[in-house]
Amino acid sequence: MAFDPETTRRIAANEANWDARTPIHLASAFYDVANRDPEVWFADFEWTDLGDLTGKDVAHLQCHIGAETVALARRGARVVGLDISTESVRAATDLAAAQGVDIRYVKSDVHDAAAALGHEAFDIVYTGKGAICYLPDLPVWAAQVATLLRPGGQVYIVEFHPLLNSLSPVPPPDGSEDLLLRHDYLGGRAVERDGTRTYTDGPELPTARESYEWPHGVGEVVNALVGAGLRIVHLRETEQLPWPRWSTMTTTGGWFSLPAAAPRIPLIYALRAEKP
Repeated sequence: MAFDPETTRRIAANEANWDARTPIHLASAFYDVANRDPEVWFADFEWTDLGDLTGKDVAHLQCHIGAETVALARRGARVVGLDISTESVRAATDLAAAQGVDIRYVKSDVHDAAAALGHEAFDIVYTGKGAICYLPDLPVWAAQVATLLRPGGQVYIVEFHPLLNSLSPVPPPDGSEDLLLRHDYLGGRAVERDGTRTYTDGPELPTARESYEWPHGVGEVVNALVGAGLRIVHLRETEQLPWPRWSTMTTTGGWFSLPAAAPRIPLIYALRAEKP
């Protein structure tokens, strides 16, 4: 897929940024790849929504180091992971081998996923938390997803809610715990992020600190999928997060929620769409 020169430059900057992030993430306590069960990255409702994966062909787009990909394979799926970062694909391949699961990984921009993975080759396309914000053009992405799916196949998207992005997924510099809108909810423009540090523990990135995101509202995601000929089957919102964004959050089963006295707000949404 050809983008305008500035968008192409931003995508290349993100690719370099993820290459630089990967060794930090592999060594981080956040991922703890040697000891942490990869299913910790999934909420219980995800397995309910996905159903029995035994024998299903699954594409995991923007898979990074493949922690979630391993969990999908352990559930009986034949999984292929795709990521734009060469270092991430290398790390994911090594991690799968260490975990004793058979997963094929492919290095490709997600906007070219169908050419890289095949047309109508999958029963399920899965994309996990923190992926869609790196997509500058949702209609192009949705068309790729639709092309990957067999008739009757489904895409399952589990994403950080745009309200969380508006509240800021990381604490502000002053450490405020207030639920205040700090960023856009709706998309429409690229946002440069400080890529000096990643969302995990670990040192600063030595190079490639430039990073860009494109915020997308839920309506924008829905309309892109519908425009690609997919049918929305289910949409849910949840107040849970897989890490304690606010210090007041309480935990249940490894996931975190704001206390009962706080407003009930969506922090993650999950969407299923089907190819007729």
